[in-house]
Amino acid sequence: MAKAIHSMIRVLDEERSVDFYSQAFGLAVADRFAFDGFTLVYLRSPDADFEVELTINHGRTEPYALGDGYGHIAFAVDDLEAEHARFTAAGLNPNPVKEFFRDGTLLAKFFFVSDPDGYKIEVLQKRGRYV
Repeated sequence: MAKAIHSMIRVLDEERSVDFYSQAFGLAVADRFAFDGFTLVYLRSPDADFEVELTINHGRTEPYALGDGYGHIAFAVDDLEAEHARFTAAGLNPNPVKEFFRDGTLLAKFFFVSDPDGYKIEVLQKRGRYV
């Protein structure tokens, strides 16, 4: 059986990205591997072993074109309203909280935030299939 272990994104500024993911989601550097032309940084939560892999290509100065294929990564939290308030107070500029219904039943309560490189991140209230 396959197991999802990480999602990789290319970022311009390692320190800025590590700070964002630490502040927003409590992710910490689990490993860091520097190579001749690039560096890989693996960020992990103490609560889960799925990682966000940051790839920093040395010498890159132009922002990456995210294209129209990337959607988002999602994090589930215990208290969405409290997290939204914390993100707002930290200056992380979250979008407003929204509710998504299907057949009259609440499917998801969530907000989106963008990381320093423009990647969209969905923050969902833990409930139902999002636990």
